Amino acid sequence: MSGTVIKESDSIENNIEESQESSEAVHSVSREEADALVVAARALYEELKRVPEGDMVTEIIENSLKLLRDKTTRGDVKLINKSMRELRYALNIFSPYRDVRKVSIFGSARTPESHPDYTGAADFGKQMANSGWMVITGAGGGIMAAGHGGAGAEPSFGLAIRLPFEQSTNRFIENDPKLINFKYFFTRKLMFVRSSDAIALFPGGFGTMDEGFEVLTLIQTGKSVPMPIVMIDEKGGDFWKSWEKYLVKMLLARKLINPEDLHLYKITDSVEEAVAEVCKFYSNYHSLRYSRDELILRVNRRPSDAQIARLSEQFREIIVRGTMKVSGPLGIERDEPSLSHLHRITFHFNKRENGKLRMLIDELNIMET
Repeated sequence: MSGTVIKESDSIENNIEESQESSEAVHSVSREEADALVVAARALYEELKRVPEGDMVTEIIENSLKLLRDKTTRGDVKLINKSMRELRYALNIFSPYRDVRKVSIFGSARTPESHPDYTGAADFGKQMANSGWMVITGAGGGIMAAGHGGAGAEPSFGLAIRLPFEQSTNRFIENDPKLINFKYFFTRKLMFVRSSDAIALFPGGFGTMDEGFEVLTLIQTGKSVPMPIVMIDEKGGDFWKSWEKYLVKMLLARKLINPEDLHLYKITDSVEEAVAEVCKFYSNYHSLRYSRDELILRVNRRPSDAQIARLSEQFREIIVRGTMKVSGPLGIERDEPSLSHLHRITFHFNKRENGKLRMLIDELNIMET
């Protein structure tokens, strides 16, 4: 989980500077003065309403002006400003590729090129690129370099983190326009998950565990859309199987997770099986969104009435009321005209059992026409 190196002295100076600024309040203005600034900006707001997403930009401006009223410290204002700048820049870099599926690869930065895990990550990156996918890694060495090296520079993104230690950006993504350097871990982590359609985990340390558990938590709680998570070991390796034993013994046995949550990921020692798992996930299932409390599953193949009836019965525990139905595009989806050709399966999902929702998606993917 490494990134671009910066001098340790620079890092220390920045930390001291921000520490000092965090205790200094911005030259505060009164509530009346801040409100007057908001009123003065109304003319700009009226202009913004005429452009797409202008209403949301208006809210951003209003909340920014309220920082003056709230007597926010300069350090906190700097945090908000730099975070927004990082996110805006990263979104802009990803924007031209929004319609291309992407997989994020995580693993140890310390894995040498001679290790089977490095070879496996390179092979995985290559096979995913050959399948039309793009690859995202943390841009460092080890598994990250392997993923980029296997895929090649053209289909690769690098999300580096500026640290006072670890190694530099790997040679495969260095100076590439799709390399993004982040100051904050939280903005970087957000872009990893938001930009990914799949996650691949190779053996690694705290950073790998952090990324793995985070995406599992987000999917389990419904804060992220379902996506395939593959955990890839070397041939005959037991890294991820040992990890799963901990889950079963310490979490599942104590009822801290549901049995269905074990369906949120797949452990394998075969790169080919991992690639097949990722690609199969989108073989019929395409995407989902909500219309209030109604879940809309978009699929490539229209299920028959008999299949829908069977699925409604099989997954009745996750349906709050009514049954599953097949439909065309809903009104809320008019902002996604490019998806109008897809079929819809709609039902009132309980929003709790996302492990079973993943099992439903698996059923849809093996469903025959």
